[in-house]
Amino acid sequence: MQTIKFRNLLHLYGYKITLTALLFCLSASSAKSQNYARGNYNFLDFQQKAYYFGITLGYNTSRFRVFHSNDFILNDSIATAQAVTGPGFNLGIVSNLKVGQYFDFRFLPTLSFAERNIGYTAANSDRRPYSRKVESVFVELPFHIRYKSAPFKDKRVFVIAGVKYSFDVASDSRTRQANELVRIAPTDFSFEVGAGIQFFFPFFIFSPEFKVSQGLGNVLIYNNNLDQSSVIEKIISRTFTVSLHFEG
Repeated sequence: MQTIKFRNLLHLYGYKITLTALLFCLSASSAKSQNYARGNYNFLDFQQKAYYFGITLGYNTSRFRVFHSNDFILNDSIATAQAVTGPGFNLGIVSNLKVGQYFDFRFLPTLSFAERNIGYTAANSDRRPYSRKVESVFVELPFHIRYKSAPFKDKRVFVIAGVKYSFDVASDSRTRQANELVRIAPTDFSFEVGAGIQFFFPFFIFSPEFKVSQGLGNVLIYNNNLDQSSVIEKIISRTFTVSLHFEG
């Protein structure tokens, strides 16, 4: 009697297991056919990966946002103090971890070369305008969350948001001449937002992207004995970057 019951159970659950497997195969086949119908031939290979790596190349333009102090109106040596944009470039590594179907967690350690200037105009018209040039080599550690659209013809758009820690390994804030310069702190934290598009190729993903970085803190090291510094209350860093990611 026990053998008969076991056989009956085996037949009953066997049908259920077979039916479930059949439905799973049909749904997977349907998803594949939908992707193929949308022209997503290369996307399917990368969709199976939980994580992948790559390299990033970028061009940046950096500048300061200068806030004048109360001493700016009272001083009689400096007429204007304003930010001047400078060029730079980035080279980094991409680490991408999938979080569900539409989200990624991204870590992009980057070496960034940047130039930011503060331009001064003297109150004395006989003196030519001059500037404080800040050339930096940053080690940057950005952490981003990326949201991606559904793919179509092996392409999809995305948006990113995150934070970035930067350390300037070429900072001159500790040099002997620092007391004669407007000193900029070597460390900075920034908030970043951006957008881009992914192109899926057979062996890699090509992703052009742009992003804006806004500093969260004051990077000015105040020096009351220096006119160029005393007329400024605080300085916030800003960067616009166009990047090309090659991932796989």
